[in-house]
Amino acid sequence: MTEIEWWDYDDADEMAAAVAGDIQFIIESAIDARGSAVIALAGGNTPLPAYKLLAEAKLDWKKVTIIPGDERIVPLGDPLSNVTALAKIFLPKGARVKPIVPEATKDYKAAGRSADALMQDLHWPLDFCLLGVGTDGHTASIFPGPDYEEAVAGPKERRALGVMPDPLPPEAPVARVTLSREAIVTARAVMIAVTGQAKRDIIEKAIKQGPLSEYPIGRVLADVELPIDIHWAA
Repeated sequence: MTEIEWWDYDDADEMAAAVAGDIQFIIESAIDARGSAVIALAGGNTPLPAYKLLAEAKLDWKKVTIIPGDERIVPLGDPLSNVTALAKIFLPKGARVKPIVPEATKDYKAAGRSADALMQDLHWPLDFCLLGVGTDGHTASIFPGPDYEEAVAGPKERRALGVMPDPLPPEAPVARVTLSREAIVTARAVMIAVTGQAKRDIIEKAIKQGPLSEYPIGRVLADVELPIDIHWAA
């Protein structure tokens, strides 16, 4: 059974500081152990304050590679692009911020295959993966839809794939590329950062449901062997 530890904070700023500190420690440990760090960071607004604090850390950023845990299939520079937001924060520090969708395409499956191939150049497993959770229970871009089972139960060697959420999220109605469940749960460290009671309720319900969970986050976390830290602020 997955070992889950909740970390509760009085507000989002306190959570951001804690999350940034934990990620800094993980990066430092990876560089000490393997000479470099490869991390996957979640998109969305919730973790941005933590990323800005992390960017101020005194790290050897040239040894750090950052990928988005998922990406919308849009042109680089588009407001919906997760890697664009990450690049604005971490490229000036000298980190390597690697797009997993280098160009927009109508063929989301091909985009997924391309992302999977790009990740073969990275040392594996990931040193760290940060997840968010949506109010519908999705995590990364593992949504219900025609590619759902492939994302949560596809070949173990597959690191990324293209997905078409069904229904499409109204705030970003585009196809995605996402890390697979296997890529996420084999990371050396996995963390979740969320705010709001609704998301906490969903995560707690999903964990209790286990492998048969109705929520993607439940399917992702089911039977994970490593401990998972969940940082939460109301």
